[in-house]
Amino acid sequence: MTGTTRTPRERYRQQVREEVKEKAWQQIAGSGASALSLNAIAKQMGMSGPALYRYFANRDELITELIRDAYRSLADAFIAADGGGAGRPGLAGLARVLRYWALEDPHRYFLIYGTPVPGYHAPQDITAISTELMAVLLETCVAAGAAAPPTPGAEPDPFDRHLADHREWAASHPDAPPSALHLALTFWSRLHGVLSLELAGHFTGMGLDPALLYEAEVDRIVTSDPLTAR
Repeated sequence: MTGTTRTPRERYRQQVREEVKEKAWQQIAGSGASALSLNAIAKQMGMSGPALYRYFANRDELITELIRDAYRSLADAFIAADGGGAGRPGLAGLARVLRYWALEDPHRYFLIYGTPVPGYHAPQDITAISTELMAVLLETCVAAGAAAPPTPGAEPDPFDRHLADHREWAASHPDAPPSALHLALTFWSRLHGVLSLELAGHFTGMGLDPALLYEAEVDRIVTSDPLTAR
């Protein structure tokens, strides 16, 4: 038996945990994450509440597992698209990866980028996974800056000056110029804004194509941002 071989008991435990998570996603789709109930899941699975608590100690542990899976999925998609740098897709490529991932499962998207679950606090390892996402984005923004050197004599942007002293969130790239940090935040906030509105249905009935709006916003970021347009 190798170190990675699971016993039948371990395999069964994993199967039950995966089934619990599947039922949890169904609950979230119907009633939202705040209404998640382990007792209701146990009833669906023909188990007692105490029996199910052997697999997940409480609701927060289950939510953490779902959030961890969601972040891991998006981080893996970003890392796969990045390809280690050789075939790096650029900001436009990462933007398309983000939108595809969000539309593939809106409930998964809203669990990590929607309204926080009341009373829930994510553990530190969740932050570590989300940092992987930002690391890929920052690397792409740094590369964009290297391809577009600053204009001699240009005045620094006020927010760039602010970011020079407020960069704890970008610890993966301690030497990244403030302009690259600014570009990363612009990308992240503006595209999530469009995605959140689209997935929540706020464009329904407006007679416009959200995909074209998203692409237009990506184009503005890539071609009109001070960092990439210099």
